[in-house]
Amino acid sequence: MPRKIDEIGKINEMPTYTGTINLKLNILTEAGAAVTVNGNTPPASQGPFPLTGNTQWVTYAIQGIAGNVTITSTKAVTAGVNGGYNTAGYGGYFAGFSSVPVIAKQTGDCIPGIVLEVDDSFESYQWFLNGNLIPGATSNSYTPTQAGNYTVKVTIGTCPPAITPVYKVFSCLQESIKAMTVCDGYQPIIPEFTISTQTYVPGTVTIVTPPANGTATIDPVTGVITYVPNFGYFGPDTMVYKFCGNAPEFIDCEQVTLNLTVSSLPVVSDATLRTCFLEENIATGLFNLTTAAVTTQTGVTKKYYPSPTDAENGTNEIMAPTSYTAPNGVVYIKVINANGCYRVAKVTLIVFPPVKSEVLIDKIICMEDTTTLDAGPGFDGYEWSTGALTQAITNVTVGTYWVKLKTGECITKQTVNVYPAEQPIITNIEVANNTVTVHVIGGTAPYRYSIDNANWQDSNIFENIPRGDVTVYVKDNYDCDPIDVAITVPNLINVITPNGDGVNDIIDYSSLARKTNLVFSIFDRYGAKIHQGDKNNGYQWDGTTGGKKIPTGNYWYDISWNEPNKKQTAIRFTGWILVKNRE
Repeated sequence: MPRKIDEIGKINEMPTYTGTINLKLNILTEAGAAVTVNGNTPPASQGPFPLTGNTQWVTYAIQGIAGNVTITSTKAVTAGVNGGYNTAGYGGYFAGFSSVPVIAKQTGDCIPGIVLEVDDSFESYQWFLNGNLIPGATSNSYTPTQAGNYTVKVTIGTCPPAITPVYKVFSCLQESIKAMTVCDGYQPIIPEFTISTQTYVPGTVTIVTPPANGTATIDPVTGVITYVPNFGYFGPDTMVYKFCGNAPEFIDCEQVTLNLTVSSLPVVSDATLRTCFLEENIATGLFNLTTAAVTTQTGVTKKYYPSPTDAENGTNEIMAPTSYTAPNGVVYIKVINANGCYRVAKVTLIVFPPVKSEVLIDKIICMEDTTTLDAGPGFDGYEWSTGALTQAITNVTVGTYWVKLKTGECITKQTVNVYPAEQPIITNIEVANNTVTVHVIGGTAPYRYSIDNANWQDSNIFENIPRGDVTVYVKDNYDCDPIDVAITVPNLINVITPNGDGVNDIIDYSSLARKTNLVFSIFDRYGAKIHQGDKNNGYQWDGTTGGKKIPTGNYWYDISWNEPNKKQTAIRFTGWILVKNRE
């Protein structure tokens, strides 16, 4: 039952009768309701009055009412009238609209624009789409945003809720405008909804308005439209096509006005860039990719990529093309015109390697000598670390030098060393009687030997050397200033007769005491040491061992020391001695 009755018209009029009609309006509503008649609350004298036998309802009795009547109640309401005159009368029951609400279209025909409504005399409303509650849709009107089956559940008073019949709402034909550039002489056009989530059905694709400057064909299997401009045509073109979606009932359709721009492709050609090597990594060079002559056209944009796939996909762009470090290889330049059409050009990168002199090599010279360094011919320029700009430099001493060799626009810095010849080292000298043997290491063999720095020999053995101080000279294959060692050839007595007569009683090497590490030893024929000369005994031997005379016979001596020079040259003096002791 509704809460409003507004269908009572001309309540106090009857055909052909113009006199006064006595009229009574009876209202029945739920207890506790607020009631108005033509916008006014009835006085207490007209109700509410309890309904006999049912405390949930009350009545009103309205006298003297005329004209059109509208009754409202905050709860369910119904009304009746009775009246007449002396020869006629009438009565009636009014219950407003049907108790089953119906959705009506307030405005519009489809989405977007359609507004739905139901009677506004109910207490509550809840709208549903395809049986699912629409959150917040709780008024008597609703603006659909999605196609589907709409219903409304309404309630009033204590009456059971009522649900409207289904109202089907459809989407309007979506009209859109799109733009596309045609670059490759043809353009595939795949239908795609602007808003709808449905998938287009290939069989629904149609050409509404064909292009004026080309042809458009539809693949019946895929629904893809292929646009091909007329041969040699460049400029604007327009076509209109339509397609629909794959929903089972509420199908979305869209009509697209496609504005085409037919553009030519940029004219490009492959190029090569060359550069000098980088000193810190000679396999790489520094390239300015923007100087690659890949097109003569103006008004184009260039982008730089390490691979053709990156160029096509626009990935891994080289962001600093003016200072691109790379080895030998290729890069790709994407040349894009004002319409967005592009072609890709390949640029070959070549790194010039360092060009060094093959004749400029390290040298070894005597420390006191000089030499010449020659870089050889064939270079465009020379610059030495000495400041010289010539092919060769002279009077070069021991040291490290460099030269910058120019080949074309590239400079190669080459380092060369002049090493001092390694001096030989006299490790030790052996003296046996009057024979001197010199032992040498280091330097560069073969060695040459001398004891007067004038006469040289290949042998390291000198014989018949007189007793006393002797200087030994040695030089190696580089013939540098010789090294020398001063030695002492001691005066050895080969026979002693320790009998106390003061003649040849002892061996005395105290004159060698100034030598470093002086060792004076006597051995018997079995190799057993029987005497050790040292500071305590003054480097002397009197033919005894342990205070006792030794038997007459041959004995062996070994004298060694280090000469007081930088190398501490080791000297060893060996031989035999005859001891004659009288019993």
